[in-house]
This record gives sequence, C-alpha cells and structure tokens, in this order.
Amino acid sequence: MPNKIELLLPARDLHCGKTAINHGADAVYIGAPAFGARQAATNSILDIAALVQYAHLYGAKVHVTVNTLLFDDELEPARKLLFSLYDSGVDAVLIQDLGILKLDPPPLSFHASTQCHNSSIERITFLEKLGFSRVVLARETDLPTMRMIRDNSSVELEAFVHGALCVSYSGQCYISQLITGRSGNRGECAQICRTRFDLEDANGKTLVHDKHLLSLRDMCRADYLSEMISAGISSFKVEGRLKNESYIKNITSFYRRKIDNILDGNPEIARSSSGKTAFFFTPDVKKSFNRDFTPYFIDSKREKIASFDTPKAVGQHIGSLLRRGNAFFYEGDTGISNGDGLCFINNDGDLEGFLVNKVEGKKIYPHKKLSDFTKVVLYRNIDKQFERTLDGKTAERKIDVDIAFKVDGSSYSITACDEDGVEVSIDGKATFEAALQPEKTHDMLRKTLSKLGNTCFHAKSVSVDGDFFVHSGFVNELKGRLVELLSEKRLEHFRAEDRPLNYTPEKFFSEADYLKNITNEKHREVYEDFGATKTEFGLDKTGLFTGKSVMTCKYCIRHELGWCSKNGGKCPPQPLKLVSGKHKFTLQFDCKDCVMKVVSGQINEKST
Repeated sequence: MPNKIELLLPARDLHCGKTAINHGADAVYIGAPAFGARQAATNSILDIAALVQYAHLYGAKVHVTVNTLLFDDELEPARKLLFSLYDSGVDAVLIQDLGILKLDPPPLSFHASTQCHNSSIERITFLEKLGFSRVVLARETDLPTMRMIRDNSSVELEAFVHGALCVSYSGQCYISQLITGRSGNRGECAQICRTRFDLEDANGKTLVHDKHLLSLRDMCRADYLSEMISAGISSFKVEGRLKNESYIKNITSFYRRKIDNILDGNPEIARSSSGKTAFFFTPDVKKSFNRDFTPYFIDSKREKIASFDTPKAVGQHIGSLLRRGNAFFYEGDTGISNGDGLCFINNDGDLEGFLVNKVEGKKIYPHKKLSDFTKVVLYRNIDKQFERTLDGKTAERKIDVDIAFKVDGSSYSITACDEDGVEVSIDGKATFEAALQPEKTHDMLRKTLSKLGNTCFHAKSVSVDGDFFVHSGFVNELKGRLVELLSEKRLEHFRAEDRPLNYTPEKFFSEADYLKNITNEKHREVYEDFGATKTEFGLDKTGLFTGKSVMTCKYCIRHELGWCSKNGGKCPPQPLKLVSGKHKFTLQFDCKDCVMKVVSGQINEKST
C-alpha cells in the first residue's frame, strides 16, 4: 500500500472548514469550544459534528485543538469536552497538556501539539511512549533531523509548511504572560514578538532603536515538499486558524496542486482522502496575507528571516512610487487597478498604506494624503481583482463513481461503486415496456444517471443493460435514493476508529524543570510515572519569571545583524539587552547549538 500524504488546513469555523475541504484539503484542524490555543477561534460541538459529517464524505479528517495548558480545576471540564468530541466523531484531538492523558480519556487518537516543543528524538520517543499517534514537529526542525526522527520512531510525523512563525520554540515562550498577563500557552498570546524593541550593549548604549527585532517573516516551504516526504513527513500543516475564507481558498489550492504534482506517477505515495478538485482560478501565495517568506531552517541554512520594519503584511514587491509635486507615478510592469491596496516604508521607518482611487496610465490617485518622499519601494498587499475572483466559485471537488443499471424482465438493480470501493445497490420489481429504440433509450438513461447535480459525486461511467423503456421520473427517484445510500455508507466507511491509549511508562527523566510546563497535578504525575523524582511547576502557574528564559529561539539577533562570530562578525560588548517599555531582557547565546535565549531581568529604570 502506498504511504498516505495529508494536506492539513486550519478552519476558523465550519464554513472555512468546508471551504478547505472543497479546495482539496485531506484534513482540517479546528478549535474546540474551550481550551484551544487560539482563544478567538472557538466552535460549538454541533458545528464540529457537522464538519465531521462533511469531511468524512470525502474521506477527509477533522482534528480538534484542545491544546492549552490546564489548571487543576479545568481538568474535569476538559475530560467532559473530550467525551463530547468523541461522540461527535472527530478523528483526532491535538493537545499540549500531558495531564489529559491521565484523565481516563475516551479512545481518541491524540496528537502532540507543536506546543509540546517536539524538536528532538528524545522528546518524540517520550511522546510515543505516552501513546500519541502523531507528533507535530517543532517548526525549527530541519530535514536531517526529520530523517533521523523518522528512522528512530514509528509515530506519524506532521510538520508545518506555511504561515506565521513564532520566534520562540512553541511552548517555550512566556513573554506575553510576563508583560501583559496573557499566556500564549493558554491561548491568549498578545504577540509581544511583533512589537518594537530597543537593543542595548553591555554599557547601556542603544545599538538599534524602536525596531521589530523579534518579528519574523512567514514560513513557505513549497519548494521542499518532496524532500520532506522523503524525510518521512506524512502530514503538511498550514498555520492560520484566524484566517478568512479567501486565504483558505488560495493557500489550500496552491498546496493541493503542488502535492498532486509530486504524487502523480509515484505509486509509493498517495493522497489520504478522496476525490479530485477542479480549480477555476490560479492560486498565488504572494497575493494572500504574508510578511514575505522564509523556508525557516528546513535546509539547515541560516539566512535573514526577520522583518525589522513592520510586522504587517507588506505583500508583493511591484516596483517604485515617485512623487512629483502633489502627483504620484508608478514605475513597474504590474497592472494596478482601482481598489488595490499599496504600501511602502516611509521616511519614519513605518509601513504606510493606501487604497488606489483611480489609475490613469502610470499616474496613481491615492485615497488619502501621503507622507513626504521622493521615491519609495512599492508593494501591493491587496489585489482587488484577485480578491473578486476569490469571492466567486473557485473550486469543485468530486468523487468518481461507476453506476450500473440493469433490467431483467420485471426485476431491476441499480448499483454505485465509488473510487474507494464503497458500493451500494437497490433491487426491486416494476413493470417495464419494451423499448422501441433501445440505443436511444440507453443513451437517454446514461445521460440522466450521469447528472449528479450538487452532490459530492461525479459519474465516471454509466452502464445500462436490458431491453426496456422507463420513464425518467422513475430513474431520477432511484438515482436520488442511490446517492443517499452511498453517502450514508461512506460516512460509515470513514467513521473514526477507536484508539485506546497505549500509555507505557518507563524511566525517562530524573527531574522535570519549569520548561516542561507542568501546571496541574495530573501533568506532574506523568513525569513522575516516567521517573522524575523532582518536578517544578511551569511559569504559567508560578509567575516566577526573574532570571528565567522567557523565550528559547533558533533565530539569532546577532546573526540577523551580521555579528555572528561563526561568520566572521564582531559583536558589540555583551551581554546584549532587549528593552520593551519597563522590561529589560538579557540575551544569552549558545553558539555551539545555535540557540538564543531571552532571559527576564531587571525593570528598566529609564521607563519607570
């Protein structure tokens, strides 16, 4: 059997989930009513159950996020939620808090969220022994590490391929909670990494002022999909449970085409769901929200990956904008339309945007007054014509089915068998007249039976056997019943299987420090089951930040600024300090492992 490859898309809500499936997603992940890492993207059990029904028609899956850290008084509500999700038929639940596994949960398939900081074979081995069926690798994982993990474990591996990046290893960032009281590990991240910082040297000299020093570009690994498959990745994940429908349409379609091109002609791999998607537009990832792109360490290379000037969507570089008096002129080859959104970095270093009211040749009329400049680099972050296209019907997904209709005397049978081998039949008796023109009658019946309307099916072939005449109304009624039966049988065929938890304790740890994110007694028990005789509660529970690492990053400010000693750079006097308002953080650099830690320190007296 070929290895199944999954394209996994986010779903803000039921509508976005259906949109992702229609555009070729093999699976979607969606937020539960509570305890999801995107607090603004919750969904009711009824909507989740409806999405499951829709997805399973196509053999697609629904994963639900219950991936925040939990306090003791939240464990019982979380347990009840898991049983509600089990009853709704979901295929998997994504968790961060390992204490959930000690709640005698229903026989669900559990996936270890990237919030579990899954970056080493030791961590993946531990999670596999906990009973996880799948692990979502840390975004920082490169191809050699993926291969090594695949060679030394049997758990399914999921990896991100597109979307926004956290500058810290997921699950190892506490800076939002420290500064705002909103914990990223509990679904309330205030995105402090997207705000402005100063950078000081050991003498207090300001080296960089008021820049977005921790704000990264977005991930795009579209050029590495084949290598990731070879490295053992079976699920390709797109970030974005807060993204809108047009984003989902464009990004799903883009990656569906990319993956299908890899699968075509390769019998060793196949997509994990059913059907074929016809697209009515050409997807382009540059036209959806992005902060410019980076493959983010996938090829083990270190390149410039930050976006110091702005954390917002700059869009596609299209040329330059010139100011002549009060008039503005465009230099470039890209067509600009009324309603387009254009932007540039102004003389103050800020991103300045405007809408196009009118275009006359190369002359542009902005919708508002612009700041002073002579010539700036111009970007387009809203392509109005492309957005209009996305507002319409952009894709259609159908499952191939073979239909056979046979009449023998007064007996008839009609059968449908789909591309997955799911088959249904209707048999009965009726009074039939002999056909005066059998070939014409058969042709009419084939046309009638092939019209499956707005269903999820496409008649790949229709055969008619027997010498008879039948009214079209009788055939349409049979066809409707047949489609209904086939849909019901597909839902049964793709029902999620029970998967009892295979929790296998053994000595794995001697202690568990604050970075293990223990916030409840059940979570503590997990580490004790695996040998830890000394455990420490995580910062989400203790709030004791001073002297602790509040970010652990593969991203390095010294490298980004050209000060990396491995590349011949010279760094100003250390330790370097990041300053944000009253908070001052010390930067620690582990050059051997290329890791930067942001350590909470003293209050900045200049701001108090």
